Amino acid sequence: MIREEIRKIIEKSIKELQKKGVFSAFNIPKIRVEQLEIKDRGDYATNIAMAIARENKNPTMEIAETLKSQILSLKSGIFGKIEIASPGFINFFLSQEYLQRQIEDILKKKDRFGQIDTGKGKKVNVEFISANPTGPLTLGNGRGGFCGDVLTNVLNKAGYKAKREYYINNTGEQVRKLGHSIIGDSEAVYKGEYIDNLRKRVKGDNSNEVGQKAAKIILEEMIKPSVKRMRINFDVWFSEKELYNKKEVKKVLEWLREKELAYEKDGALWFKSTKFNDDKDRVLIKADGETTYLASDAAYLKNKFNRGFERLIYIWGADHFGYIGRVKGMAEALGYKKEQTDFIIMQLVRLFEKGQEVRMSKRTGVYVVLDELINEVGLDVARFFFLTKSSNTHLNFDLGLAKERSEKNPVYYIQYAYARICSIFKKTNLKANTSNLELLTHPNELELIKKLIQLPEIIEDISRDYQVQRLPQYAIELATIFHQFYQKCRVISEDKKLSQSRLSLVLATRIVLKNTLDLMGISALEKM
Repeated sequence: MIREEIRKIIEKSIKELQKKGVFSAFNIPKIRVEQLEIKDRGDYATNIAMAIARENKNPTMEIAETLKSQILSLKSGIFGKIEIASPGFINFFLSQEYLQRQIEDILKKKDRFGQIDTGKGKKVNVEFISANPTGPLTLGNGRGGFCGDVLTNVLNKAGYKAKREYYINNTGEQVRKLGHSIIGDSEAVYKGEYIDNLRKRVKGDNSNEVGQKAAKIILEEMIKPSVKRMRINFDVWFSEKELYNKKEVKKVLEWLREKELAYEKDGALWFKSTKFNDDKDRVLIKADGETTYLASDAAYLKNKFNRGFERLIYIWGADHFGYIGRVKGMAEALGYKKEQTDFIIMQLVRLFEKGQEVRMSKRTGVYVVLDELINEVGLDVARFFFLTKSSNTHLNFDLGLAKERSEKNPVYYIQYAYARICSIFKKTNLKANTSNLELLTHPNELELIKKLIQLPEIIEDISRDYQVQRLPQYAIELATIFHQFYQKCRVISEDKKLSQSRLSLVLATRIVLKNTLDLMGISALEKM
């Protein structure tokens, strides 16, 4: 990654200056290198001079100038020039020669371009969707589902060993409520066409037995087909029942008792979650003897860690926000670090068309079924639109824009860029050739290369903060810069060497755009 190369050069320069006695001996602060939005100021910048000024009493601008001179003396070939900006920023401009060389790197790596080793093979469990098997998947499940799928792709690209997992909540109250709904008694909760259909297939008067049979049908005939249609392949479908059948819930509760982390009060068993910064203690076993979700969650936590996962990522709906503290507390109680559990809370999704909220579902009368949306706009569009906003913000899904088949639709715009690239190669007998990449000096050519080489940095950033919306934004920016390049720089011309060099750049763009679309699970169309 360019950022990392620059960081290492800065670190080496500081050490050299310390050896020379120009800088005093001190522990080098964390070196931050960031992309600059205003390109006239440079491509990357660091504020390290300001951090060093706290260790050395020299003026910040003087420190920045000293560092600049030392960096230039290393003759790395990366920088065309370096400028200092008040109050001590060091701004780096990448050299043309360095940028031109990056095309060969992309062409050599192909689908491996963007692969980094941030994760160093650490095992990560990403659990998402995990909808109760009590009805079809909804918009909220779709948002969390696509986010989890793409995040797993990114983590694997970043060098982690990440697995997708679906937790099947098939015991307890929600299953009994499903049974009551099918029986049609006073405790019925769920309704809709699918309940009417289940009522014809599942008979009985025991709510738990009826609920269990119905839940299995919903999982196998509604949820799993929807997940397959979403292009999500779970590595594990984990049944909550397994935790009870293998006595894992019982064992973890006994362990908590032995460690005096659970106590009895008012006929119930309580977890001392206040000991782990929760706002109150939580019930593990109710007074009627029924275990709570937290009891299952405790056993499930332990099960995941016992399978060798070093980090657990949970993607939940907004209604689960209050559970984070108790689950983190339970992880700590079981002897793990709270930092080993991460939670992504997906905010609500609403459908809009022509400024008005739309309710599409006829099967439930309560919520929008995900399959109906995919039928309406197509899977590629659904995936992309769900990925465009940060998980902590509400998402207003614009149906009108999603159904557009023009460049107004960002998915169409990106896919058209890929199709345009493919058409270029179909229309010429010339082959890409990297022998004369020094001919690529046009501002639009250089800007395109700069955008291409950002993909590894996008991968690294998402792997650290899980903000997957960076990918669709990057894809839009890359497509825009390519379209601009295409308009300004004629790819096939009478100049054979220049044409072959530009074909190399176009081929590199196809590789990076394809890799980006693959990470998002979106089709790279060769013809539109």
